[in-house]
Amino acid sequence: MNWDSLLSLKRHGDKNKRLRKEQDETRLGFEVDFDRIIFSSAFRSLQDKTQVIPLSKTDFVHTRLTHSLEVSVVGRSLGRSVGKKVLEKHPYLSEVHGYRFNDFGAIVAAAALSHDIGNPPFGHSGEKAIGEYFKSGRGVAYRDQLTDKEYQDLIDFEGNANGFRILTETRQGITGGLRLSYATLGAFMKYPKESLPKRSTSQISDKKFGFFQSEKELYIDVARELGLKQTRTGEDVSFARHPLTFLVEAADDICYTIIDFEDGINLGLIQEEFALEYLIKLVKDSINIKKYHELSTKEDRLGYLRALSISTLIQDATRVFLENETAILNGDFHTSLLEKSSYKAQIEDIINISVKNIYQSDEVIQKELAGYKILNQLLDTFCDAVIRATENRSTNYDNLVINLIPKKYIIFDQGIYRSLMAVAQFVAGLTDGNALLIYNKINAKVV
Repeated sequence: MNWDSLLSLKRHGDKNKRLRKEQDETRLGFEVDFDRIIFSSAFRSLQDKTQVIPLSKTDFVHTRLTHSLEVSVVGRSLGRSVGKKVLEKHPYLSEVHGYRFNDFGAIVAAAALSHDIGNPPFGHSGEKAIGEYFKSGRGVAYRDQLTDKEYQDLIDFEGNANGFRILTETRQGITGGLRLSYATLGAFMKYPKESLPKRSTSQISDKKFGFFQSEKELYIDVARELGLKQTRTGEDVSFARHPLTFLVEAADDICYTIIDFEDGINLGLIQEEFALEYLIKLVKDSINIKKYHELSTKEDRLGYLRALSISTLIQDATRVFLENETAILNGDFHTSLLEKSSYKAQIEDIINISVKNIYQSDEVIQKELAGYKILNQLLDTFCDAVIRATENRSTNYDNLVINLIPKKYIIFDQGIYRSLMAVAQFVAGLTDGNALLIYNKINAKVV
């Protein structure tokens, strides 16, 4: 893979090549990507999707929106740090094509900003709730009407693939979704493969899948424009990751490692003294002990250690990327950057504490259980209504239910797969609060 192709400014529908040296420096194409994402309704909905604690009204807790903004900031720093060194190593990128180190930062920032845009409500259980409805709930009744890959898309419903759909979806009057640059779309794609075949490998890009069957041809176009290495040919499509995807992933890993931990401390799920001890281990080489002991409040101490921790991990992730740049460009690097971190032991200690004290806390479990029940009933109600409508046997109740679905999700004439996928994507697009509101309406509860 070559950087000049990987940094493509092409957008869906372009007839002419976009050249970096011809870009308006006051409004670069990669910066336009960031703007389009942040003004999108799908991004705004993240303000009512919680990162860890579903339906939490606690001010301390990060939402998907605040998390995405923080990941984007970290991603921008990572991209700029790497970009500066890449341009020094490959001067033709700036001398011939006009690329600047800020371009790398802008691409990673935009991709990182959108990394959670396809995630369903109710935290990490949302994807599983949708998938299990089609795998073991009443949705299993549709199995015989779908191809293997279409059914796999539903039973392994994937927020990353849903995010790619949101960013690129063509519908009436809108071609190519947000029409982001192909470089940003490539960096966004953590798992550049379809839902089948599943691979039991240690390669991180095989962990999940990144696009539904409905977006398969579009992703192939993006991958070929970027010159991504194809790792499987024929009917089963997969590619090597875009190199900048590793930076997007690292930004997310850094933020959820440190900031979910911070949420746990602020919620009282992790004792301050115990938690600060773990963070100090991570920044022992950079901490100013005198300054630290001058801080009089928990918030100030935690904020200081958070900033140092993130800075430390940014520098370390940059080092790992640059040391492995050749393998990454060859498609031969198969782990996350933090897996190779000098601070791997400290990171694992922090994550283990978060899993035990936060992700498995009673509050999280209780609210994820509520999320399962809510999403299951929404899928049951809307799938029944939409499928009966496609078969011209709607009841009056079905017509009332369908009125609750935004027009862009109502697909009656493109087959059962697209109809069911549209319902799943509608439900996935709901906020925590809106999902609860519709659930109460369906159950005739006063809201």
